[in-house]
Amino acid sequence: QVQLVESGGGLVQAGGSLNLSCVASGSIFNIGVMGWYRQAPGKQRELVATITSGGFTNYADFVKGRFAISRDNAKNTVYLQMSSLKPEDTAVYYCNARRNVFAYWGQGTQVTVSS
Repeated sequence: QVQLVESGGGLVQAGGSLNLSCVASGSIFNIGVMGWYRQAPGKQRELVATITSGGFTNYADFVKGRFAISRDNAKNTVYLQMSSLKPEDTAVYYCNARRNVFAYWGQGTQVTVSS
């Protein structure tokens, strides 16, 4: 079992920045891709960014150039640096990790961007 705990969400004004962290614990060996997803009220959960254990990244078009995903394998932690935030970025942000045939999710952290 892998447990994921996100932190760093909060309220920020448009144009501001916010950094999220996600720490994995439990059966953490052989964790593959980790990533961030978000879900706004009334909308489906969508991919924000992913990163492999080797550091290869993938971003959704709507965050490319504004967000940066990074990873510290020694700390079993994935980060999301968010800048130039927009009101449409408001959502619950979830950490995701893949291990073997399983996918794990954190509890989510709320990010609210005011106009």
